[in-house]
Amino acid sequence: MAFQALQAPGPFMPPAAHLRTAQPHAPDRRETSLDEQKRSFLRMASHELRTPLNSILGFSEILSSELYGPLGAPQYKEYAEIIRSSGHKLLKLVNQVLEIARLEAHAMDFDLRPEPLEPALEDTIAALGDELSDITVEIAGGESLPMVIADPRGLRTVLFHLLQNAAAFSPKGSTIFVSAQRLAGGVQIVIRDQGCGVEPAELPRLMSPFEQGENALTRHGEGAGLGLPIAELTCKAMGGHLTPCFETRKGPDRRRAAPRRLNPVAPPPPGP
Repeated sequence: MAFQALQAPGPFMPPAAHLRTAQPHAPDRRETSLDEQKRSFLRMASHELRTPLNSILGFSEILSSELYGPLGAPQYKEYAEIIRSSGHKLLKLVNQVLEIARLEAHAMDFDLRPEPLEPALEDTIAALGDELSDITVEIAGGESLPMVIADPRGLRTVLFHLLQNAAAFSPKGSTIFVSAQRLAGGVQIVIRDQGCGVEPAELPRLMSPFEQGENALTRHGEGAGLGLPIAELTCKAMGGHLTPCFETRKGPDRRRAAPRRLNPVAPPPPGP
């Protein structure tokens, strides 16, 4: 993700020319209208799904904990746990759909401030929990990681989805490498895993919503293909960019670290 300074405004344009270039063609207007209708539907559907989901989660938790007494056969408690677990997965999907709709509509507010990377990475690793149980995360630099300008929640959202994606495609017992360094105009965050990678031609597809990698042999995580698009849109919303850098690994050397994401982030302004 790249958080760069705003570009200087372009050359002055006469009002008449500005009006002519600013008006979209009819196909563009139709496409914009369809996109807005799609986003409105996603927001409405997501909100409407949340209400019954909260009831399902609440009552299934009451049943699984046997709050009002034993259920009888032990299978009932097991079934209630399955209902609760499935409900949480569905709620997570609904929240992601709602989040991506809000990002595409530019309806999310971000409070950009100097933010340390180390606690953001620690929070992200803790949130991933069991998804990293068979994988080691190695952070280069530790306490010397540079500060970045980012929204605290937005930064953790990006790191969460990138690390989750790396973990989903990493073999058991492998390592995910995280590093950050200052560059001209920003800080570059690199997340590398030891997965087999993908073909370069697949990159545009994988960055689109609801698209997933096809390597079922190494992919052991779950998801609807929304993590990477959310990470990319969040980077853009904070004034940055996300650059995928997948590599295909074949043969005996396929376990070498393959870069997944390059994220330049602008450092905080110097103090007085």
